[in-house]
Amino acid sequence: MELTILSPVPTNVNTKNEPMQIDGEEVHLVNTGETITKDTQFMRGHGTYGDGEGTIISSVPGAVERVNKLISVKPLKTRYIAQIGDIVVGRITEVMTKRWKVDTNSTQDANLLLSSVSLPGGIQRRKNETDELQMRHFFAEGDMVVAEVQTFYADGTTGLHTRAFKFCKLRNGSLVCVPPALVQRCKSQFHSLPCGIDLILGLNGYIWVHKKFQEVENDDTDGSIYYSNDNDDISPEERQEIARVSNCINALAKQYMHINDSIIIYTYEASLEYTVKELLSLDVIAAITRQASLRMSTA
Repeated sequence: MELTILSPVPTNVNTKNEPMQIDGEEVHLVNTGETITKDTQFMRGHGTYGDGEGTIISSVPGAVERVNKLISVKPLKTRYIAQIGDIVVGRITEVMTKRWKVDTNSTQDANLLLSSVSLPGGIQRRKNETDELQMRHFFAEGDMVVAEVQTFYADGTTGLHTRAFKFCKLRNGSLVCVPPALVQRCKSQFHSLPCGIDLILGLNGYIWVHKKFQEVENDDTDGSIYYSNDNDDISPEERQEIARVSNCINALAKQYMHINDSIIIYTYEASLEYTVKELLSLDVIAAITRQASLRMSTA
């Protein structure tokens, strides 16, 4: 059997160890030990260290982030670090007393309390023993769910909630896993693409690509929409579109490009001249991501 060993994706490495221009909008990728800046007005953040003379040097390979005068480096491959208000996609791993354990690609499973979910039909009341006995009717092991980070506990675990009509059990789609650092924060993490496919860009690196949901406008909608285990009928054309969008997201992740709704649309449009299977080729991945990057730079 013939074995081919490929080199990593090439990046523009600062071989002269010169300070980079961090004032622009361009995302800078750095390697370990690379000089970020020699300007003494900046402060060191996570993922950096100093040499004692004001120079800020990267201690991890990743993307440079700047908040006012604070410079930090966010590793490209790391576990998800939650922040309150984040939209995350997770998988139920365990049903416990009055709570579910949810895998959110973090160092510890998150907690989803029974008191933090909506009852079918949007009923507002205190949860009782009957609800506790029916917990697996809401979420069972292996179910995918979209939720919002609500709080942190003393042991470092995250608390989630699904008390809104847009948070529900996920169906009719496919899960794509990418490094959390690549998923960009948008005004909304819920997107509808022109091709008729919907996206949920989980900030934890889990992206759900699915057929359009039934229109949900308020909390009075039938509760079967939230907790149903049955997928809707999905046509072969819709399956092809879901697979194409998923392959486009994987292509962006392989090229270590930031992921948002705009660049996914550009990558999708560039991929239309290829079949879904051809999108797995490294040459095709490089071609479609290059076109998407050019369109993003000129937009």
